[in-house]
Amino acid sequence: MSRRVVRQSKFRHVFGQPVKADQMYEDIRVSKVTWDSSFCAVNPKFVAIIVESGGGGAFMVLPLAKTGRVDKNYPLVTGHTAPVLDIDWCPHNDNVIASASEDTTVMVWQIPDYVPMRNITEPIVTLEGHSKRVGIITWHPTARNVLLSAGGDNLLILWNVGTGEMLLTLDDMHGDLIYNVCWNRTGSLLVTTCKDKHVRVIDPRKQQVVAEKVKPHEGARPIRAIFMADGKIFTTGFSRMSERQLALWDLENFEEPIALQEMDTSNGVLLPFYDPDSSIVYLCGKVTGDSSIRYFEITAEAPYVHYLSTYSSKEPQRGMGFMPKRGLDVSKCEIARFFKLHERKCEPIVMTVPRKSDLFQDDLYPDTPGPEPALEAAEWLAGKDAEPVLVSLRDGYVPLKNRELKVTRKNILDNKPPMGPRRSHSTCDANFSRPSLEDLLEEIRSLRQTVQAQEKRISDLENKLCKFTNGTA
Repeated sequence: MSRRVVRQSKFRHVFGQPVKADQMYEDIRVSKVTWDSSFCAVNPKFVAIIVESGGGGAFMVLPLAKTGRVDKNYPLVTGHTAPVLDIDWCPHNDNVIASASEDTTVMVWQIPDYVPMRNITEPIVTLEGHSKRVGIITWHPTARNVLLSAGGDNLLILWNVGTGEMLLTLDDMHGDLIYNVCWNRTGSLLVTTCKDKHVRVIDPRKQQVVAEKVKPHEGARPIRAIFMADGKIFTTGFSRMSERQLALWDLENFEEPIALQEMDTSNGVLLPFYDPDSSIVYLCGKVTGDSSIRYFEITAEAPYVHYLSTYSSKEPQRGMGFMPKRGLDVSKCEIARFFKLHERKCEPIVMTVPRKSDLFQDDLYPDTPGPEPALEAAEWLAGKDAEPVLVSLRDGYVPLKNRELKVTRKNILDNKPPMGPRRSHSTCDANFSRPSLEDLLEEIRSLRQTVQAQEKRISDLENKLCKFTNGTA
């Protein structure tokens, strides 16, 4: 007679619950753009949400403590001339966020700790290099100021935000629209999914595909892929019968999955969020009618993927934000926090493990990646890799003070001409500075004409206004 043995896991009893009504963010016009993005990004200081905006693209940044009803005139981050498709907080500076838009640009913004009086319209730097809409951005996990963007032109571009320059351009790798991009733990590899039904593992510095899988899921709907902490790859997709699937892959044998599970027949794309400290993957659907968060524990032994539980609510979700581990409340055994977007509000969902003790739970909170980068952009580009710099959560995480991101562009005067024979100013060629001086004079003449024309126009408009106010017209 066999006895069923219950698998031992400290996460078997994880349960999710929404916060109280007064701790939600209400009256937010969440974007209605049909793009499979999370539409939300959070860190220990702020929650950012892509919102509806007339005449361009915008997103809202709220301090975590500013809960309740949001004023309709609350300042936005505006600057894009078309809808914003993706946003991502810098992992090494809690006041810096990047945004990608249909206007083909990527913008990087410095968010102040205080609530500004008016819209933020001036980015720190604008990154221009894509020829079509940019739908994906993601920061490098260990190198300072390295940002990746993916656009509808099937290009991957890596930027040095500190100088505003392109580091690398990865082209001729994807034959169609890129669905998602994810770094591995050290930032040495990328995994991408594409509309051409390929999952590719890319070494960006060598600019080559190191592993590739065709049709990891047979269905026609989009695929998502993320790296696990041990280097395995987790994917979500659809079967031929349109059933949602999840799979786990080993790069050493990329032909067959080491685990494959079918879930349900919903048509919503599953967005995976991964917590490397607990090895839990949370799957969030983004479609009308899907309001569930399913979570699975990934282990090193078969069957590798263990279903834990499902959190469900009545309202469908339009997007989802996932808090980094250092932003959680360790005193309440909180292991994950989601920011679930509805049509008009943002609802935090807290995942906890019930414990009777009030002491710090070492097994739930190992040291986690902190805000300090392990590498500079130049070091990473030169071929160096490093593990993330870890911090302890024993006393809780205290966010650092606002750190300015300074963009230092190369000075053209640094490119000095080769040293030649020294000569005095009196013997210099008189024509050397003449073109630039003539250009300046011509520009001054043009500006003077423009000012005179505007003054005349203003004068005419004032005269007309006087006639209307006096009742003569």
